[in-house]
Amino acid sequence: MLKSFEQLRIRQLQGTRRHIVAVCANDDATKTALQQAEEFADVSNVTAATPEEAAARAVEMIRNGEGDILMKGLIGTDQLLRAVLNKETGLLPQGRIMTHLAMAQIPGYHKILFFTDAAVIPYPTHEQRIQQVRYAVDTCHALGIDKPRIALIHCAEHGGKQFPFVDGYAEIQNMAEKGDFGSCLIDGPIDVKCATSRDALKAKGLQSSLEGDADVLIFPDIEAGNSFYKTLTRFTLTQTAGLLCGPQCPVIVPSRGDTPEAKFNSILFALSTL
Repeated sequence: MLKSFEQLRIRQLQGTRRHIVAVCANDDATKTALQQAEEFADVSNVTAATPEEAAARAVEMIRNGEGDILMKGLIGTDQLLRAVLNKETGLLPQGRIMTHLAMAQIPGYHKILFFTDAAVIPYPTHEQRIQQVRYAVDTCHALGIDKPRIALIHCAEHGGKQFPFVDGYAEIQNMAEKGDFGSCLIDGPIDVKCATSRDALKAKGLQSSLEGDADVLIFPDIEAGNSFYKTLTRFTLTQTAGLLCGPQCPVIVPSRGDTPEAKFNSILFALSTL
């Protein structure tokens, strides 16, 4: 069971040494995080006359096999993502979406909890949600979670005409039962409490294959995902990390205001997916 970021750090010390390509890593928080990562990874800090030129050069390094992970430093997220999403020279393969996946070490929950999407896709289409689920399952497998429990989040255990996205949840469950995502359990619609608490399920008189033990929360839209993320980090001692799934390598896009710890955790997360 994955319980902490420290487990990921120990895993990296025992694993293959990787190469991080950081773009404009000139701020103290990013420098500190990268210095910590040097015990198990090599680091290149790419700078240029303009942030756009630095981003383009860093993406080129990844495409040429000179790096395994792309990380944002003191550069705007939009400036970096323009290079990542460039149709001719970028990193997003045709037919794939880009979405944000976060992981959280939450006081009071017995294991790491993943959730998506708190940062990229405002209102996922059904097809985008399917890919979000696929990325989450694949990431869990990479981190040693053999049969992740995936919760399709809603405010209740039923939908309605005002919540059309819930209609697609049944198809996603059917896909999981047929093995389309590999080894996993998927249930929904289900609320956050019932997804993560056996007591909440019992109190409502509900049955769920997740048994109140979810590994991943798939939020219906960015408003729900971002509010969950901001609530955790504002009112609890939760440690978090995040990365972009979809590009040909993990892409770390922390906020420029994130702490060194949060940026280091994201490095651990990204490395652990390789």
